[in-house]
Amino acid sequence: MNFLVTGPTPDPEAVARGQKVYVANCGFCHGSSAKGGEGGPDLVRAVPVAHDEGGNLLGPIIQKGRNGMPAFASMTLDQIKDISAFLRSRTQAAANRMSYTILNVVTGDAKTGESIFNQKCKSCHSPTGDLAGIGSKYSEPATLQNRFLYPGQGRGPFGSGPPPKPTLVTVKLPAGKSVSGKLEYRDDFTLGMRDAEGTYHSFDTATVQFELKDPFAEHERLLPLYTDKEMHDILAYLVTIK
Repeated sequence: MNFLVTGPTPDPEAVARGQKVYVANCGFCHGSSAKGGEGGPDLVRAVPVAHDEGGNLLGPIIQKGRNGMPAFASMTLDQIKDISAFLRSRTQAAANRMSYTILNVVTGDAKTGESIFNQKCKSCHSPTGDLAGIGSKYSEPATLQNRFLYPGQGRGPFGSGPPPKPTLVTVKLPAGKSVSGKLEYRDDFTLGMRDAEGTYHSFDTATVQFELKDPFAEHERLLPLYTDKEMHDILAYLVTIK
């Protein structure tokens, strides 16, 4: 059935590298196997993917963004070529009607990952508390990796447990009083919140001072600081938490 496959078969090592970069940067939106995810389309059947040659079509899209997709301006040409190789392997597998088993992403060192976890995560998370058994809750480690990198998009910290905690807001009123509650709406001009009694309040952000407490702010701060190795080391540790 090779007549259905477009282009040459990509280098397996490039596919493996590309899968790692793809999952870390693209997997949440487009799915860990590129079949579509939280708001991102299926890339296996995407025209730019089918006709891409070494990143010539995907490169501008990845680095500049497109139709709501964020720009990854710092991604290197080599990384883009590897992502192209990974996506080509997916389209070829689909063309051949073969089942595709996602490549193993548990390539890090669990002991090193535990050390990084203790340094960067332990102040908020516990392997015997909110993350107890997290390594057994996902059939695909790539899904667990997505949840640890993008926890606010799933259920609770690392995608487990109850619904995620809301962003809390405290508004300081001109008279010196303050009101606190759950953030429900915010744009450049207006802030909406609901207090403990369930009453909705709306404020002009130009006339009040306010303080937000986002439960996932630290995850967002750390995301661009992780190296590829650190992400895989942390994942290798998380899968051991049974």
